Amino acid sequence: MPHFGVIHGRFQVLHNDHLRYLLAGKERCEHLVVGITNPDPTLIREESSDPRRHLPLTNPLTYFERQWIVREALEEAGVPPSDFTIVPFPINLPKLYFYYVPREATYFLTIYDDWGRRKLERFKEIGLQTEVLWERSPQEKGLTGEEIRERILTQEPWERLVPPSTHQYLRLWRIPARIRSLQAPAGDGG
Repeated sequence: MPHFGVIHGRFQVLHNDHLRYLLAGKERCEHLVVGITNPDPTLIREESSDPRRHLPLTNPLTYFERQWIVREALEEAGVPPSDFTIVPFPINLPKLYFYYVPREATYFLTIYDDWGRRKLERFKEIGLQTEVLWERSPQEKGLTGEEIRERILTQEPWERLVPPSTHQYLRLWRIPARIRSLQAPAGDGG
């Protein structure tokens, strides 16, 4: 078992399947480093394999909010704070990775689509030790942050799809109202 494992995600909005992913990574290492991607708007780049990941509506939470929510969810799931670290992870800029994450770690990821395959390729290109936790079709992915945001936008129930602490902080910080404010106005057909 490696000492350090690195797992990453935008966690926009952290949901129960994200938590399963985080816990699967933690089971495979002594200390889990959680890299939060798109940590800063200046580090976000368009990706042809995932063309919406750079848009404001797909990135409504700040890095601070996401690291807080991830930390609370992991602790709520029984992971001691001494067993994980949360850091920014500028996924689009590999030349910056090692300012944030340990080089000598196993990098865990999941693959559902071209974006997942592109990340694996990128990691291998720079010589990272990788482990694919699972590879599934997009239809088998389960919950997505997009689904949670869409439910918030349409005021459908979403609360049970996220860890209890995530629900608490989203309400406290008025994230649902923020998400609704980011929704692009409907076009006039022109």
